Amino acid sequence: MAGAGRGNGRAEPWFAFRHAQPRTRVLALGVAVWVIFFGIWQLATAMGWVTELLVPPPGKVLATLVRLLGDQVFLVDIASSIMRILISFATACAIAVPLGVLMGSFHTVESFFNPFVSAWRYLPAPAFIPVLLMWFGTGEGPKLALLFIGVVFFLITLIMDHTKQVRGELIETALTLGARKRQILATVIVPAVLPNIVTAMRQILAVSWTYLVIAEIVASTTGIGAMMMRARRFLHTDEIMSGIIVIGFLGLMFDLGFRLLHRWLFPYQEEHGS
Repeated sequence: MAGAGRGNGRAEPWFAFRHAQPRTRVLALGVAVWVIFFGIWQLATAMGWVTELLVPPPGKVLATLVRLLGDQVFLVDIASSIMRILISFATACAIAVPLGVLMGSFHTVESFFNPFVSAWRYLPAPAFIPVLLMWFGTGEGPKLALLFIGVVFFLITLIMDHTKQVRGELIETALTLGARKRQILATVIVPAVLPNIVTAMRQILAVSWTYLVIAEIVASTTGIGAMMMRARRFLHTDEIMSGIIVIGFLGLMFDLGFRLLHRWLFPYQEEHGS
C-alpha cells in the first residue's frame, strides 16, 4: 500500500507518528540543522554579537583543528583519552553485565545489591575527585576510577531492568523441560537480553565521554581535557572548541561502532524492525 501511494505521486507526510521518512529527506534534514547552526555561529561573530576572543568564527576553529591534528602531541592526547575510555568502560561492563543479569533474574540478588547500587547512582561522580586523589595519587588511577564510577551503577540498573523484561514463558518452558538455573541463565535469559545489553552499553558509553574532560583536568598532562585546560590558561578558545569537536566526533564514531555491532550480532532485530 505504501509503494502504491508513492507510485500515485503522493508525497510522504512530514509529520506522522512513527512514520519513516525517505532517505533523501533524512539526509537533507540532517545536513540542514548543521548548516543553520554554523550559519548562526558565523553570523554572530561577523555581526559582532559575541567577542571573537571568546567565540572565534567557525573558519578559525576549523583551521586550528587541522593544525592540531598535524601535531604529534595532540595525537598522543587523543590516544590517551581513548585508552582511558576503553579501559574504564571495559572494567565497568565486566562488573555491570553479570551483576545486572543476576539482579534481574533473582529477586534475592536484587534485594541485596539494589539498595547499594541505587544510592551510588544518585551520587555525583565529580564529588569523589578529592578522595580519589588521596587514594590513587595523581597518576592514571583517579581518572580511570572517576570514569568507572560515573557509568557502572547506571549500567547495572539498565541491564537489570532489561533482564526483568525477558518473557516469563521462556523461563517457565525451560523449567518444565528440566533445565537447571545455570542452563536457563546461559541458554535462555542471556541470549534474550543480550541485544538490549549492547544497546544499554551504547547509551552509557556516551556518559563516559561526558565525564572525560572532568577526569582529565585532575592533575593530568595528557589527554584532550588536559590540552583544553592548557589552552584555557592562554585564552586559546579556538583550541578549546577544537577539543570539544574532537570529543564529539570520537563519541559519535564509538556510537556508530556499537550500532554496526548490534546490526551484525542481531540482524533478525533489524529485519523485524523493518
